[in-house]
Amino acid sequence: MNNMLRIDDLVNNPTARVPICLCLDTSDSMLAVEGDCVQTGETVFRDGKMWNIVTGGTTRLEELEKGIELFYQAIREDEVAVFSAEICIVTFNNKATCVLDFANIDRQAEIPELEANGDTYMGEGVNLALDLLEKRKKEYQDAGVDYYQPWLVLMTDGEPNGNATELENAVKRTVNMVNDKKLTVFSIGIGNEADMRVLNRFSPKRKALKLKEMRFGQFFEWLGKSVARTSQSMPGENVTLDLKGIEDWGTL
Repeated sequence: MNNMLRIDDLVNNPTARVPICLCLDTSDSMLAVEGDCVQTGETVFRDGKMWNIVTGGTTRLEELEKGIELFYQAIREDEVAVFSAEICIVTFNNKATCVLDFANIDRQAEIPELEANGDTYMGEGVNLALDLLEKRKKEYQDAGVDYYQPWLVLMTDGEPNGNATELENAVKRTVNMVNDKKLTVFSIGIGNEADMRVLNRFSPKRKALKLKEMRFGQFFEWLGKSVARTSQSMPGENVTLDLKGIEDWGTL
C-alpha cells in the first residue's frame, strides 16, 4: 500500500487502532518436517545445523502460513477488531524484509506466500519490526487517531546467527519499550531447536512460550481473540489476557 492510501485509511477510518507486527523466522530450518515422514538417509547442512532429508510430512512454514490465515479470519469475524487491527508481517532469514505493511486488513493485499531460505538474522528482523511500529505510531499521531499499545509477535525455531551488534540493539530497544509500557511482546519458540534463552531476553515482563508440537492454528486463533478483546477496551486500559487459553497451544 502506498503512503497516500495509508494516510487516507486513517482519515476515513478514525477508529482507535491495534498495530500488530508479526516478526517471523523464515530461515531454512522452517522447512523442517513434522508428522509422518520417511528418512531418505541423506543429510544437508542448512542454517548452521545438519538436517536429515525426509519425504512426506508437513513443514513448519506450511503450518505457520495456515495459522496466519486463521489469525486474519478471527479478526474479520469480530465487528470491532476488523476496523481496529492493523497487521504488518516482517520475515527474517539472511535479511529482514517487510512482506506486508500496516493497514486496515480489508485494505491490505492478500497475505503473501512465505519462502524459507538462509540463516536466522533475528536481530535484524526485530529492529525492522520496531522501526515499522514506530513509523505507524507517528502516522497515527499526525492523523489524530488514537491507538493501543503496539504488539510485537516474535516467532523462531532456531538461534540467531546474524550480526551480534544488531541482536544486542534489538534486545535493548525491545526491553526499553516494554518497560516504558510502549510495547507488548509475545516471544514464541517453535520446535526443540528454538533458543528460548534469547527469546526470554526479548520478553522482560513474561516468559517466552514454546509452541506445543505444530499448534500454529491454536496460537493464532488465540491471538486473534486477544486482539478482539483489546479492541473492545479503551486505549490505555489494562486488558487481561486469556492465560487459560495459552495452555491449549503453549508451554513455559
